[in-house]
Amino acid sequence: MAILTGLTIPLSVLAVEVEGEVAGLSNGNLTLIGCIAVGAIIGCLLARFWMGICNNVLLDHEPISSIQKRKPYFPRSRMVFGTVLVTGAVFIFSMRVLGGVAPFDTMQNSTLLLGFLVAGTACVLLQIKFKWSRDYIFAALMGTVLAFGLLGLTQVLLYTDAHQDPFIMALGIVCAIVLWRFLFGPWTPRIKAVVLGSFILWVGVNVLFKENSDERFAHLIAAGVALIPAFIWCWFFLEYHKQRWSMVLLMFFAGMLSTAPILFYDSLVRRGVELQFFLFKIVPQNFSSVSNAFVSGDIIRSSGVKSTILSMFISFLIVGLIEEASKLWVLKKSGRQFFSSIDDVIQMAVIVAIGFAFAENVLNPTYFLGFVREFLTQSSEPQWLAFIGNVSGRAILTTMVHIVASGVMGYFLGLAIFAKPYLDDVHKKGRVPIVAGLLHFIFRFPEKRVFRVQMILMGLTLSTVLHGLFNFMVTLPDMLPGRPETFGALLGLSESNFLGGIPILLLPSFLYIVGGFWLFTVLFYRQESVKERGRLVTTDTFVRGEMAGA
Repeated sequence: MAILTGLTIPLSVLAVEVEGEVAGLSNGNLTLIGCIAVGAIIGCLLARFWMGICNNVLLDHEPISSIQKRKPYFPRSRMVFGTVLVTGAVFIFSMRVLGGVAPFDTMQNSTLLLGFLVAGTACVLLQIKFKWSRDYIFAALMGTVLAFGLLGLTQVLLYTDAHQDPFIMALGIVCAIVLWRFLFGPWTPRIKAVVLGSFILWVGVNVLFKENSDERFAHLIAAGVALIPAFIWCWFFLEYHKQRWSMVLLMFFAGMLSTAPILFYDSLVRRGVELQFFLFKIVPQNFSSVSNAFVSGDIIRSSGVKSTILSMFISFLIVGLIEEASKLWVLKKSGRQFFSSIDDVIQMAVIVAIGFAFAENVLNPTYFLGFVREFLTQSSEPQWLAFIGNVSGRAILTTMVHIVASGVMGYFLGLAIFAKPYLDDVHKKGRVPIVAGLLHFIFRFPEKRVFRVQMILMGLTLSTVLHGLFNFMVTLPDMLPGRPETFGALLGLSESNFLGGIPILLLPSFLYIVGGFWLFTVLFYRQESVKERGRLVTTDTFVRGEMAGA
């Protein structure tokens, strides 16, 4: 075990050379550690060689079936060295980027070094003891590296003057894109889920440790409370449409990550960060100011209440477009190769929406976190009924809005993914898709490709309108003169009229909850949705149209 423990030392030496003052080691100590590292590497190679000798010797005393049953296992040298290299690289990388990332910003370098030594040793020991652990260790390391990288880039862009250097900005944007794409690499659902889960874990740790103890406690309560409706919604939609838990976790984590673009943009706006590139400068603007400029400009001339309402509607559409486009991207990148029917795509789009709603409820200071502060932690005495009422209303209504919008988007994405078999079914019935068929007839555009683009654009447009329309309807009463709360007040009727007792918010609630359940009943049970269409699998031999197991 001592030999294996020493396996993480070589890269620690490299880290010390990069940061000479990290542990305050002298040159003599470095030489000693280098000798120990070389001995550890030789010991690992000899241990592997000895394991092979033992297995061959046992053949004279034990049948091969018995040896195989015991599954004697020692990881390949490249696997052990790979783990050590990645762990050491993470440490070296962390010394450069974790200066402002909590909780590492308050740690001594020697403490950080010790932590990575322990983590690297634990990874090696787990791989030796459990063969199945190597995939999960790889995924956890990948998620950790990506989290450190993106947190470090965010720290540089938001809290330093690096955004004024065009070279650093260009490099930072490229790195951010590469790291973001790596989050959705070509792995199995369980590996993807561990990668995304590890990433979210470190981001969550960073958020919590940047806050004081009271805020941290409120955030933990908000997260715990938000998990309850998220679990109920997932259970509800999975009750009659079973899926592997690895896929469910993957899509839930992907939905949480899909909040990153809108949250990052909001951080840029709030801090007034201007991104300097070589020939131009990007100045992020508040969506309201952009829509106001659009409405009051030369394109649309309007003023007064009409201008305010129109500007608000446009800003909600912009927000809806960004959020739905982000959910569409993570849905495609996370699960496209695992879908076998349109029904699968709709269902996983719903899980992505639930993950998005969960992250939004926890991270937005005016949602669950705001309810915890207002009714529990900052109140003279806890107001549980008011807290439960506000939490329940948001958990039911706003989550359903995300579910409806993303479910519609998932349906059209499913049509795009299974364009070929779907079009084959359409042609067998003697029908032709109007837009795709017309463009193919006139311009000879490939019908399948046109149909895919058409379906994705239709899904994104409808989901954006559904999302923005709900936000507009629930905010409209506050923008009108007198701020009417009932239909009677809106229409100027007397209080005795029965419309005076009907809240305006009842309309969007009815449309999106009742209408949403009706819509999903139709989409889930359409013949074209439930039909298993299979998926292509990659093997040593190319297999066309082979059905993959769920």
